[in-house]
Amino acid sequence: MKVDELLTKAKDGLETKMVYGEPYQVDDVTVIVASAVGTGGGGGDSRDEKGRSGEGGGFGLSAKPVGAYVIKDGKLRWEPAVDVNRLVATLGAIAVAAIFAATRLAKLKYRAETDERP
Repeated sequence: MKVDELLTKAKDGLETKMVYGEPYQVDDVTVIVASAVGTGGGGGDSRDEKGRSGEGGGFGLSAKPVGAYVIKDGKLRWEPAVDVNRLVATLGAIAVAAIFAATRLAKLKYRAETDERP
């Protein structure tokens, strides 16, 4: 497959359905899920010293849920998705930074009290 054919197929495959899911209804509530979609692609061709040519390409796609639109009683509201892993990692990084800062401040206070110079 030629690189331009690969990129055309990849482009044609990107649709709104990749961002918004099909609406589904439970009782009187309709939910439409939404995702953040990222894509990337590339390709190239070349000739070697013997005149042989070659080409190649690649395409990548990533998606993650960001939330859902909820329709109930004729009212629309946005319900964001919570990425628990990211939340835990952020809180962990903050805790580690706080421990380092507290340790550094305690050392500086001790040195000031004992008249040591850093």
